[in-house]
Amino acid sequence: MPMPTSHTIPVVVAAVATITLAAGGAATQVVASRTQVVLLGTGNPSPSPERSGPSTAIIANGQPYLVDFGPGVVRRAAAAQQKGIGALNPVNLTHAFVTHLHSDHTVGYPDLIFTPWVVGRKAPLEVYGPRGMKSMTDHVLAAWADDIKIRNGPVEGPLFSTGAYRVNVHEVSPGVVYKDSNVTVTAFTVKHGEWGPRAFGYRFQTSDRTIVISGDTSPTESVVEQCNGCDILIHEVYTEAGYARASPEWQRMRREDHTSSRQLGELATRARPGLLILYHQSYQFTESTEEDLMREMRAAYRGRFVSGHDLDVF
Repeated sequence: MPMPTSHTIPVVVAAVATITLAAGGAATQVVASRTQVVLLGTGNPSPSPERSGPSTAIIANGQPYLVDFGPGVVRRAAAAQQKGIGALNPVNLTHAFVTHLHSDHTVGYPDLIFTPWVVGRKAPLEVYGPRGMKSMTDHVLAAWADDIKIRNGPVEGPLFSTGAYRVNVHEVSPGVVYKDSNVTVTAFTVKHGEWGPRAFGYRFQTSDRTIVISGDTSPTESVVEQCNGCDILIHEVYTEAGYARASPEWQRMRREDHTSSRQLGELATRARPGLLILYHQSYQFTESTEEDLMREMRAAYRGRFVSGHDLDVF
């Protein structure tokens, strides 16, 4: 059966407590797993006040690893820290993995580079992503060249760690792209329209959990293969109700670039995750609602699933 979707009711999945960090009546259970998933942003390009741009934090043994950095990423991390997730103190944001270079997934990049540095990050940022990531990084650093110069000058320089604004960029190919004592990260290609081979999903293997994030994609067999009974699958979705009310141009984009609720139900049935988390939810602006999405998912999928919201913790 699908899981509850309330922001204030803790959800228990496979004996792991889920904490909701939204203001008011926040749950205070201790998560038994050594690995946590924190949804920092569950939105899409629409500027919803309730949903920041796509960003997910995987926390393994106290070390956070971000997937994407949509608008609001650092402030959402700070909000999670204030609600008890100490690992998401912005100074700890040192590793990020990018699914693709669409603006809604990357507009928070300057924020991620500079804000943690200004408040005390000691090390450069390590970023893994598709071809084009280095060019984007070079342009961001060039755009803020005056800021960097002044913050490294005689007055402000003593306040900040030298070089911690720098970014080490790793443009990746499918396969294992990162490994340390906490996690092994595997990149795999997905189908996101004209991005072609520059669109990735990621698989995080920790000591106690396997977590797969789809990124933006139409139904893709690689997601099924990488999950294959994983503990958590985080997948994008759009409503069929919204699609039915969209223009032909929008319908074409949805078909070629994204995954409908019905398609996701079919995919997840084969992928067999312990929990399916719906993020990057698209309602075709105001043409449908979260209630439509949940109704469609209940009809399409018999496994455990939840509608993700910003600051949910699993």
